[in-house]
Amino acid sequence: MKHDPLTVFTTWPGPLGAMTLAATPRGLSGVWFDGQRHGPDTSIWRRDSAHPVLRQAIEQLGQYFAGQRTRFELPLDLQGGTPFQQRVWQALLGIAPGATTSYGSLSAAIGSPAAVRALGAAVGRNPVSIVVPCHRVLGADGSLTGYAGGLERKTALLALEGAVLV
Repeated sequence: MKHDPLTVFTTWPGPLGAMTLAATPRGLSGVWFDGQRHGPDTSIWRRDSAHPVLRQAIEQLGQYFAGQRTRFELPLDLQGGTPFQQRVWQALLGIAPGATTSYGSLSAAIGSPAAVRALGAAVGRNPVSIVVPCHRVLGADGSLTGYAGGLERKTALLALEGAVLV
């Protein structure tokens, strides 16, 4: 994944574990749980806890976890991915809170029904966890398959949204 050289970051001790948030001049470009697969190397970024997009993202994530928000209103910068990844990430934004879809259905929805495996890889590389709701994608049989942040977190996020019973 490509990262803008002007990327700034901060950390937040979220209710499901510590998180790293990143932003570029175009918007929020990353939300990762500590230790999740495909997390970034922040050593070349500048820490900026006062960045307005990062502050807004932390505020909205806090509201989300408190059950006070179901949709995020943040500028996003998803330009770090390939054109296919960006198309998948945009499609994820169309999955309503509390709803789920399958990898196959999402693949068909973006006009690439034969690209289920590639779509799954793109979902797994989503850089903006929670805000770009990759946790709402399930296996064809409704199983909780894959989540870069861990299946326990995926289960917790879906439960918070009322999508699955715990």
